[in-house]
Amino acid sequence: MTVKTYEDDNIFAKIIAGDLPCHKVYEDDKTLAFMDIMPQAKGHVLIIPKQKAVELSQLEPEYASAVFMTAKKVMAAQRQVFERDGIMQMQLNGAEAGQTVFHYHVHLIPSNFHELGKHATTQADMAELAEQAKQLREAIEAAQ
Repeated sequence: MTVKTYEDDNIFAKIIAGDLPCHKVYEDDKTLAFMDIMPQAKGHVLIIPKQKAVELSQLEPEYASAVFMTAKKVMAAQRQVFERDGIMQMQLNGAEAGQTVFHYHVHLIPSNFHELGKHATTQADMAELAEQAKQLREAIEAAQ
């Protein structure tokens, strides 16, 4: 089996390029964190590298490191904003594992495991996502 070839027109590539909007939580030169519009729980954030990679095996070490440094910032903000100790971190490699967007990404989901909804079934309210993103950005900025 081989890894799927990166496609430049995937939704996350379009978000990085500024061709599609997102509710941004955090951004630096190597990563972008934003609200998942089909969340499994309130506060569900996606972190993507600004590198063309379908899965972890294709990710350059400096981008992998940057993703996890961003994850640390976002997790701290999620705990503060959503008052949750539990943050589920999920990363899927390949369609058989459940990956639906073929650009490497990490899910950070503040939740009790038993409260999770099924992914990609219900779109969130955009105003609510915008407010959650604002609260998370403010928490990250205050921590820096």
